[in-house]
Amino acid sequence: MSTRPRLTKRVLINGAVVLWGVLLAACLTVERAMFAPPMQVAGAEFVGSGECAECHAEISSSFHDATHAKLFAEGTHGKEMSCEACHGPASKHIESGGVAGTIVNPDRSPETCFQCHLDKRAEFSLPHSHPVMNGQVTCTDCHEPHKGDAIMGGGTHLAAANETCLQCHNAQRGPYVFEHEASREGCVTCHQPHGTINEKTLKSRNQSLCLQCHYQEQTASGQLLIGGRDHRSFVSRGTCWTAGCHEAVHGSHVNSSLRF
Repeated sequence: MSTRPRLTKRVLINGAVVLWGVLLAACLTVERAMFAPPMQVAGAEFVGSGECAECHAEISSSFHDATHAKLFAEGTHGKEMSCEACHGPASKHIESGGVAGTIVNPDRSPETCFQCHLDKRAEFSLPHSHPVMNGQVTCTDCHEPHKGDAIMGGGTHLAAANETCLQCHNAQRGPYVFEHEASREGCVTCHQPHGTINEKTLKSRNQSLCLQCHYQEQTASGQLLIGGRDHRSFVSRGTCWTAGCHEAVHGSHVNSSLRF
């Protein structure tokens, strides 16, 4: 008797079990990513955002239009999905008169943010990332969770997003006589700020990043024309900015091709 049908049936059953497991994990991850369980404070109870507003009136008044507030819709998940979703139950904090350590402070650890933003934890674990995991940078250095869209400096407006980066990366601040057009579109045009496998947190490796915007044409003779000039010998030397060519990649005061 052949055992092939039995083996095939077993494979199908095992495959179905694995598929259901993957689907279940995906569903749980989506739910967790949207509404993760609040951080906990030993012995504390939830009191609701109204109590928080008694002392933090300014933050409370600006929070209504914030990105996080849109997720924490009143009545969807009760008291836990408001201020206390990130800061934990606040009863001990109120009873102590605001003593430090009686409430969760997201400024001191990214773990609060990672409760929902699971994908960012993974990105910060990549070889090249901002030093969030070792405490040199916090999420709130770049993101303002209490007002506006969650990019400090004025929402998703590109100039404001650049300003967020330039708070630390001041050497790249212009204005330049000859500006790299990608800089006008935002630092994240070329960089993945949370983390990547590429040096300098670049989105792509080597010339492949530049060639996404800078049109290339390969002729019948085998030339690689970029800007009307054959770049075959240049491309073989390294990246566009390390081959002795476009070293002033963010902008230049003297050269329109960003050579130096």
